Amino acid sequence: MILAGLGFFVWKLATRAFGVVVTPYLWWRRSRGKENPTRLYERKGYASIARPEGKLVWLHGASVGEALSLMSLIDKLQLAGFRILLTTGTLTSAVLAQKRLPPGAVHQFVPLDVPRYVKRFLNHWHPDLVIFAESEIWPNFISNIHRRNVPLILVNARLSQRSFDRWQKFPSLIASILSQIDMVLAQTAEDAARLMQLGAARVLVTGNLKFDAPAPPVAREALAELTGLVGVRPLWVAASTHPGEDEILLNVHKILANRFANLLTIIVPRHPERGSSIQTLAQAQGLRTAVRSLGYHPKSDILVYIADTMGELGLFYRLAGVVFMGGSLVARGGQNPIEPAKLGCAILFGPHVHNFTEVYAFLQEPHGPHKANGALQVNDASELAAALTDLFSDGAKFRAMARAAHEAVDERVGATQNIMRAIEPYIVQLHMGER
Repeated sequence: MILAGLGFFVWKLATRAFGVVVTPYLWWRRSRGKENPTRLYERKGYASIARPEGKLVWLHGASVGEALSLMSLIDKLQLAGFRILLTTGTLTSAVLAQKRLPPGAVHQFVPLDVPRYVKRFLNHWHPDLVIFAESEIWPNFISNIHRRNVPLILVNARLSQRSFDRWQKFPSLIASILSQIDMVLAQTAEDAARLMQLGAARVLVTGNLKFDAPAPPVAREALAELTGLVGVRPLWVAASTHPGEDEILLNVHKILANRFANLLTIIVPRHPERGSSIQTLAQAQGLRTAVRSLGYHPKSDILVYIADTMGELGLFYRLAGVVFMGGSLVARGGQNPIEPAKLGCAILFGPHVHNFTEVYAFLQEPHGPHKANGALQVNDASELAAALTDLFSDGAKFRAMARAAHEAVDERVGATQNIMRAIEPYIVQLHMGER
């Protein structure tokens, strides 16, 4: 415990010192398009709206994926009579929150884990129950919540082998942090075992909330318009791509164009601000492009369509039916394939998916009446081009793979109900006015 106390002391000193230079740091992030310039003060714990009356549940998810996974839980908690505060840390997740949160729920940017910002935030919101998603372990927040005797639950918890190995270098510190979390609800038995080994006392396996998240919405008019423009052209979507992948994907297009002359490749960058740089790469290879954020459409002469807008993945998943998930041909850990699987897309992915190992492994198991795999790993441009050629040329295989993906994620629904059952004692106590 002495080592744990020393670790907390060092963290507090470091974050207090960081607080001195936070303003220029936030200005630098704002200049790079990573912060909302009108809401910077929220990152210092200042609230932009009043606290709603009644019992308040504060839920936090770091980014888009975590925020999406919390939506089904938010609906259940709101039906149970609670006010909802959702915090996230990215611009894209804030946009998502505005579109997806139910009426009455509010969004704020999460403050940085600086002691005075944490206290300012908690003094304003006075949450009655706190729910963090996945692997959000912030020492100042956790210790302050614990000292206020507010229940803190980690839901959809996951801990990769890589993170587990890192935390094992600081066993006393992580054990002390985890001991202040009232309950840990893990995605898998493997996650639960790692968290218990690090010191989490009360751990249950409740499944992955991301399987319960609704399919991404779509503007029907936009879908009808693009469907009419594309017609019967073969097309595929490269979703949530990262730097270093776009060059590979453009090369895949050129390989495929030798066989499918009217092929349309749609690239959706993980960060929309990269749209212009992808256009430059495509034009340098002689590929005619159109950029969605500039108001252009994929007309018949367009070969590469750059969909650099936010909140439209549901549109492109429905349009294409075959999706390559980005962040996997470069070492970024992959992106979540559950949304396209829910919409019945055949899924291709690269070798680097350590952030979603369990999900991709499950998708690769045989499902459906044809015992097809819903996802296929490809390791480079030539393998990706070969897989796409196979799917474009064999409609029955394409349909079987897409159906298998859909059935695979349907089998895993249920984490929301499991979590609500696990936290029911806290809900009852809060309604009775107890802690």
